[in-house]
Parts: sequence; C-alpha cells; structure tokens
Amino acid sequence: MKIIILGAGQVGTTVTEMLASEANDITVVDHDAKKLDELKDRLDIRTVHGSASFPSVLQQAGAEDADMLIALTSNDETNMIACQVAYTLFHTPHKISRVRSPDYLSRGKLFSRKAIPVDEIISPHQEVTNYISRLIKYPGALQVLNFASGKVQLAGVRAVKGGPLVGHALRTLREHLPAVDTRVAAIYRRGAAIAPEADTVIEDEDEVFFIAAKRDIRQVMSELRKVDRAYRSIVIVGGGNIGARLAGELEDDYQVKILERDMDRCKTLSEQLNKTIVLHGDASNKELLLEENVDRADVFCALTNNDEINIMASMLAKRLGAGKVMTLINNPAYVDLVQGGDIDIAISPQQITVSRLLRHVRRGDIVKVHSLRRGAAESIEIIARGDRDSSKVVGRRLEQIPLPQGSSIGAIVRDREVLIAHHDVVVHTDDHLILFLPDKSKVSEVERLFQVSLSFF
Repeated sequence: MKIIILGAGQVGTTVTEMLASEANDITVVDHDAKKLDELKDRLDIRTVHGSASFPSVLQQAGAEDADMLIALTSNDETNMIACQVAYTLFHTPHKISRVRSPDYLSRGKLFSRKAIPVDEIISPHQEVTNYISRLIKYPGALQVLNFASGKVQLAGVRAVKGGPLVGHALRTLREHLPAVDTRVAAIYRRGAAIAPEADTVIEDEDEVFFIAAKRDIRQVMSELRKVDRAYRSIVIVGGGNIGARLAGELEDDYQVKILERDMDRCKTLSEQLNKTIVLHGDASNKELLLEENVDRADVFCALTNNDEINIMASMLAKRLGAGKVMTLINNPAYVDLVQGGDIDIAISPQQITVSRLLRHVRRGDIVKVHSLRRGAAESIEIIARGDRDSSKVVGRRLEQIPLPQGSSIGAIVRDREVLIAHHDVVVHTDDHLILFLPDKSKVSEVERLFQVSLSFF
C-alpha cells in the first residue's frame, strides 16, 4: 500500500516505523529536515521536506497515486487543509487526520465529502482518555480493550500469588467459574509468550490476556489476583487536554482532584469542570502532595506533556503511599524502563493511536485492531465472508482453521450473541472473530486466510 504520512513528530515517527516494517511504500513529509534525515537513515522510506498542506509538496510526495494520506502534524488546521487538498486536487482515496481541538470534534457535520473531506478522525487525546477510563473502571487490569461495540473485551492482568487460579492449571478455571465462559488468549512469562494449554500452570507475575463477555471480565480477573476494591479517589497531574477530559468523564462517579501548575489554566478548568477540585501547584512538591492526601489516593495519573515531570511525580506519589500509579510516557524508549517498578502502568499515546490507525491499513474486513505489548503483538476483530466453497474459514470448525503458529481465536460475535471460542464451534458467514496474534508479523497470513476467492463473486 502506498501511504503518505504528514508529520515526523512522535506519533508520526511511531506510525512510520510500524507501517514501514510491514512492506508498505511510505513517504513522510515534514518541515524539519533533520527529523526526516534521521528517519531515512533508519528506515527504507522516502521523505519530502516542506509544508504538509502545500499542493506542490503533496504532489512531490506522490499524492496523485497514493492509496492513503495520514495527516499527523501537530496543527489541526494543517491536517484538515492537507486532506482537502489531497481530495480536491489528487483524488486520494482515503484520508485520515489527527484532530485535537474539542471545538472541531464537537461539530458533527464538519467532516464529510461536502465539507472537510476527512474519512477518519484520529483524536489521540480522546483515545488516551478512553483507555485510562477503562483501566479505572476495572481495578487491577493492565489493559482493557473493546471489541464488537463493547460486547466482548480483552483484558490483560498480572497474576498475583493468592489468586485462586495461580499455581493451578488453566483447565481448573471452568471448575472455579462454571457459569462463566472465557478463553485465555496468551500468557507472557518474564517477557516471553507462552501458548496457553489446558495443563498450563499460571505462575505468580504472569501477564495473562483473556477474552470474555463484558459482564464476565471482573469475575475472571478475580481468579488471577485478589479482587481490588473499586476505586474512589483519583488524583490527576496536568490540566491539559487529556487531564481535563479525564476529569470530566470521571467526576460524576469518583472524587477527582486535578493538580495544575499554570494559574490561568486552573481558572479555566474550574469553570469547565463541575465537581472536580482544581488545585494550583507543582506535583514534585512533597509537602503539597501530602497536604492533599495523595497517600490515600486510589489512583494517581501523571498526564502532563513532559515525560520527566510525569515520571518523577509518579515515583514520588508511589513512595508517599498512592495506590495505582499511571503515567503518560511520550518517549517510547522510556515505557519498558519505567513500567513495573514504582509506576504500575506506563501509557504510550503513540501505541494507542497506532492501534486506531492499523485497521485502515490492514487488508480484508478488519473492524478493529489493538496493538499490544508495545507493538509486538496484536488483537484483531475480523469479519468472516463468503461461503464454504469460497472461504477457508466459513463452514469450518475452529479446530479446522489453519491459523498461524501461536495465534488463537478467542471469541465469535454472531448478531448479538457472544460465543467464546471452543474447538467445535462452526464459523458462519458475517461472524465477527476476535483473534490474538502474539507475533504481529503473522498478520498478513491471517489476512490471506480470511480472503474470499473470486468464485464467490
């Protein structure tokens, strides 16, 4: 696929690295020649130096025969104009734009072929807000991802000694929860993937990914660790777009405090938010944190745009006694370094944004893609098309489907019914299948597996 990426910032760079590794024809446009040179030295891509919205620059980038344009600059207006130019002058088929301003996002009729021709809007701030909000609603989870419009969820949990299933084989899960249907999709032990089998014994500190209907997620989590009580008090550091959105989403159900260094921003937040307590101060001030009872906070979220401030504030809060600590990390190199110590969950906006983008790049009827384990693994929702003669999956039992090694089908959504995957379940036309791929390089094999032969048409 020929893809033009506008913007070589942190998100643009992460997306470029991900897509270039999958044999796509990538051209990156940016006004910073140094960033482009650094990318070109590392990756097999083309680069164009210039303003991302200029027709001449887009033409030089190959917009006339590009399959897709992804506008990821830091400026909403540049992104939207670039999409307009690509549509009007070059008839680029698919245009994706990052839009951050809530004022644009709240105007439903603004983005269409008759107005601003953006086919898909990416709002990293909203994506990150939704991600954190789900983690707060499921205490103890490392990751909670939605499929099939929220009917099915994939949850990642770190097993803790004392959980009923820890030290026992997976087959005993059904004995413990006879009324709950679930499937363990993957286990990571000391960083390495383990294929889950009936006799696989769950060990303390295993990272376990399982799939279940939304209503059953908490029950399955309780098998892997002592049930965390529901969170009540949330402290948010940073009143920017993400911090403000998260406070707005949580303030009706939780006790929320937001700590912001800029006084003018504090005044704005106090006008925007209804129940959140807005505090002016520095999150690295130990006395202030103690004064605001951070030691009693169930969740501490450091969400400023500065990684160093987020990391230091999080470490201080944890050592003062805060419960769950979540930290926004923009530099991907920091994520693996900090997670698992004082910082419970490191949140990468780039990886969350990449997940949203990937479903547009994947071939076939892929509805949703989630990038996992810092991009090494993926979970996808794909629709089965065709009939028994034209498809390699329709009309077959799950045990008959030749999946790539290590990959697994976790669940099937048929109309409104959720079917947890068992070997004798038969795939029907239009079923939504939820797959887990520990090795994302196997995605192309899955895409080919679900392709319908020409005889169907």
